[in-house]
Amino acid sequence: MSKQASLPAAAKDAGIKPSRSAVMRRIRKNWDLYLLIAPVIAFFIIFEYVPMYGVQIAFKNFIATKGIWGSPWVGFRHFERFFESYYFWRLLKNTLGIGLYQLFVGFPVPIVLALMINEVRSKKFSRFVQTVTYAPHFLSTVVMVGILMIFLSPQTGLLNNVITWIRGEPIEFLTEPAWFKSIYVLSGVWQQMGWSSIIYLAALTGIDPQQHEAARVDGANRWQRIWHINLPGIMPTITILLILNMGSLLSVGFEKVFLMQNSLNMQASDIISTHVYRKGIIDGQYSYSAAVGLFNSIVNFILLVVVNRIARKVNDTSLW
Repeated sequence: MSKQASLPAAAKDAGIKPSRSAVMRRIRKNWDLYLLIAPVIAFFIIFEYVPMYGVQIAFKNFIATKGIWGSPWVGFRHFERFFESYYFWRLLKNTLGIGLYQLFVGFPVPIVLALMINEVRSKKFSRFVQTVTYAPHFLSTVVMVGILMIFLSPQTGLLNNVITWIRGEPIEFLTEPAWFKSIYVLSGVWQQMGWSSIIYLAALTGIDPQQHEAARVDGANRWQRIWHINLPGIMPTITILLILNMGSLLSVGFEKVFLMQNSLNMQASDIISTHVYRKGIIDGQYSYSAAVGLFNSIVNFILLVVVNRIARKVNDTSLW
């Protein structure tokens, strides 16, 4: 029996692919697990991969009456038009700037919050902090932007009232380009930090308590235990999430930017996704907008692959 069980492992080590009959036997044996994952696979096939058929319009001059197949090929003309346009560098700078700002500020905050909550001894206070920090996540983007408009109003906003009270001049936060990125990123950190800390708290629960007991015996204080036990314990989780975040660096959320955007802050708020919306939905330039969106996706994919490879070489933790 043990000899038969060792055959698949030996075949795997030898680089031999399992036969079709062996695969079918494994599927029949674990049919309930495959049935459980079938809806997820169907979702990605139907809503993620099948629509990729339409990506070809990025290389065509799409005419609705002729359809995708009947529209004439134009090659990379739309990509060249985007790269040579006046808006290209502004769009790239704004999108990359917001993405990096969001990564450098927003990524470490949930880690710090999770480490702080994990050190709280009072369970009641810990649950209270978690509830307060989780709650903003459930606010819709429209409500969130509405709150920003109320608090940052130059006439009635709370923040400007405080500035006026200390004899300062009211600031037009939502119309000055210099403030746009900070408002967008910091409000996003406030809204998502509690929800994003959940996965780190789950990783912290997997750390063996005996390591902390041994560290206490050796005289380690709390900061030393956080630095040498907790952080290394959740480092694989941090690495995986960092890879995923880098893979979506240019995928800055459209809805919130669009709601905060106006003609006065356009210099700092115009990003690739809002440009695609204007050209594709408003102006009806479907092929051009598809080319811009495809460029955005390709850059994100390249970043994901490169960062994943670097992470695998540095600490043997990667997505694949």
